[in-house]
Amino acid sequence: MAHIYDRVALIGLGLIASSMFWAMKRNDLAGEITGFARSGETRDTAREIGLCDVVYDNILDAVRGADLVVLCVPVGVMGQVMEQIAPVLKPGATVTDVGSVKRDVIAQVMPHVPDGVHFIAGHPLAGTEHSGPRSGFAELFDNRWCLLVPVEGSNPDAIARLRSFWEGLGANVEEMEAEHHDLVVAVTSHAPHLIAYTMVGVADDLRRVTDGEVIKYSAGGFRDFTRIAASDPTMWRDVFLTNKDATLEILGRFTEELFALQRAIRQGDGAHLHDYFTRTRAIRRGIIEAGQDTDAPDFGRSGGRKQ
Repeated sequence: MAHIYDRVALIGLGLIASSMFWAMKRNDLAGEITGFARSGETRDTAREIGLCDVVYDNILDAVRGADLVVLCVPVGVMGQVMEQIAPVLKPGATVTDVGSVKRDVIAQVMPHVPDGVHFIAGHPLAGTEHSGPRSGFAELFDNRWCLLVPVEGSNPDAIARLRSFWEGLGANVEEMEAEHHDLVVAVTSHAPHLIAYTMVGVADDLRRVTDGEVIKYSAGGFRDFTRIAASDPTMWRDVFLTNKDATLEILGRFTEELFALQRAIRQGDGAHLHDYFTRTRAIRRGIIEAGQDTDAPDFGRSGGRKQ
């Protein structure tokens, strides 16, 4: 495959950026890949494991001359980073991001985008509970979805090129409007994370169940909650603060459903519970049929690669 971009700069070197690097190398999508991370320790680790062709100690050196700049930083600081790099961006360059909130990120970033530079917001729906530069692997995006959220007046050629890039990384690509994106991910990702954090917190609070028992007897249900709740705390704090409206809307709906289930249990309404569980089971089947998970034991997660 021919290079899609001559020079790509990755800003923030965690799970997503490192996976992008290995996937770019796998399919030869870029000429040179530069990187920058705020933490010196992260930069040292990246150099040690060969992550990026060059890791710079200065963010401006990393983005100078880049045809594509990918902001892989927490959503709360996207605007600050864009403001910092704007003066040295190459005319005609594309800047994108991988944050899981779009309306707030676009509002933060757009005031700092120089004339002649294209900003196309993006969100790869892929991840594991692991973070940091060592956690990446080339297959992370294979058959996962990447949502592109172009702002009004975005350059169609720049969008098409970024779409080809994500497809080259293995992803399926769809375009979506920012507000709708934020509602979709509030349902599929943000609210489930908050519920997982709550369940793990509840187990910690219930002192009648000792820590040892929680760990020893964690069957699939609680164990999967802990896997989700192990995700990066800074990233998730920023997600909830920046996708406040959509998350609160979905949590309101969740609370209503929870009350209805509480009532059914209290009143011994087995028919209501059975109908509800039958409906929800069908959603699981749909996810498997769409190739977004497997019905293998342990969801296929006990294999060699990190999930």
